Amino acid sequence: MAPPLELSIPSTILSNTANEKPYTLYNITLRLPLRTFVVQKRYSDFATLHKELISLVSEAPPSPLPSKSWFKSTASSPELTESRRVGLETYLRAIAEGPDRRWRETSVWRTFLNLPSTGSGSASSSRNELIAQSQRGPGASAGQFAADPQVWLDLHREMKGQLHDARLFLGRRDGATTAQAQYEAGANAKRCLVKAGGLIGNLEEGLRILGDREKAGRGEGRVGAGELRRRRDLLGSAKVEKEGLEKLAVSLAVKGQSKGSGGSLVGAAASQQDKNALFGPGVSKPSGRVLGAPVPETDRTRELDNDGVLQLQKQLMQDQDLDVEELGKIVRRQREMGLAIHGELELQNEMLKRVDEDADRVARKIDVAKKRTQKIS
Repeated sequence: MAPPLELSIPSTILSNTANEKPYTLYNITLRLPLRTFVVQKRYSDFATLHKELISLVSEAPPSPLPSKSWFKSTASSPELTESRRVGLETYLRAIAEGPDRRWRETSVWRTFLNLPSTGSGSASSSRNELIAQSQRGPGASAGQFAADPQVWLDLHREMKGQLHDARLFLGRRDGATTAQAQYEAGANAKRCLVKAGGLIGNLEEGLRILGDREKAGRGEGRVGAGELRRRRDLLGSAKVEKEGLEKLAVSLAVKGQSKGSGGSLVGAAASQQDKNALFGPGVSKPSGRVLGAPVPETDRTRELDNDGVLQLQKQLMQDQDLDVEELGKIVRRQREMGLAIHGELELQNEMLKRVDEDADRVARKIDVAKKRTQKIS
C-alpha cells in the first residue's frame, strides 16, 4: 500500500491580474516520495472540485468545503483569508488521508493536484489485462503495457504479491496433515508461480522497450539510465526468489511422494531430526553469547526447509539493504539541513556583530554629545 499523500496549504498569495478583480491563490504543497511541488488554486477551483466529486461519488467528501462569503472578500480581509486557508487544508487532508478512498481515486482529484494521470482504476485494469495475457503467453501488446513506467511498477508489485502468496502456500503445503490439503496448497503455489513467471517475462519485455526509448532519446514514456538499472536489479532479485520457490516446491513434492509411498521416510525424518537438533528444546542454552550457537526457530522459519530458510535470509538481507539506503537518504537530508542552519547562524552572528558595533558607535557619540552639553551649561 502506498503511503498517504503529504499535503498542506502553508501560505496564500494575492493575484492582481490586469483587467481582473484581485483574488487569492492558495499554495498547495504536495510532498511525494521523490519530489515536492506546489500547486496554486483559487477558491472557485475548489468549488468546482467539490461539485465534481459529489457528482462522481454520489456523496459529499468527509470534510465540508468552507462556505462562500457574500459580504467579505479575501482580497481585503486577512482574517477571512486565514480561516478559509485552514478550512481548505482540512478539506483536502480529509480526502487524502481518510480511510475512504473513493474521492481520491477519481481522475478529477488527480487532475486538480496535477498528480500522475494513471490512477488506481486504470492501473488495475491494465494490470488485470496484462495478467490475463501472461496466462495465455507473452505477446507484443503485453510488452507495450509494461513499457509504461507507472504500469511497470504496478505490475512489479503484483508479481511480488504472487511470489509472496506462493511462499505462504508452500508453507501451508509443508505443514499440511492430509493429502487433500497438501495437494490444494501445492496447486495454489504452482498457480502463483506460473502467474509470477508470466509477469516477469512481460516486465522484461517492458524494460527492453524502455531501454530502446532511452537510447533513441524519445521523450514519451522515458526513464533515466539509473532508474533502468534499478528496475533490472529488482527484476533480477525477483527471478532469484522465483527460482528458489520453485526448488522448494519440487523438494516438498518429492518429500510428499516419499511419505505417500510409505517406503522411505528417512529424508523427512532426518529433516525433522535436524530441526529438532537445531531448534528443539533439548539443546542446552549456554549462558552468555556464543558465536555460532543455534537460535530459536521463529514462526517464519518453522514451515521452511533449508532452501526456504536460505531464501528467507536473502530476502531479509535485501530488505535491510533497502532500509540502510533509506536511512542514508535521511542522514544526508539531515546533514544538508544542519549545514543550512550553520550557514544561517553564521549570517545571524555577523549581523549581531554589526549591531553591537553600531551600538558602541552610537554610545560613543552620545558620550561626546553629553560632554558638549555639559560645557554649554
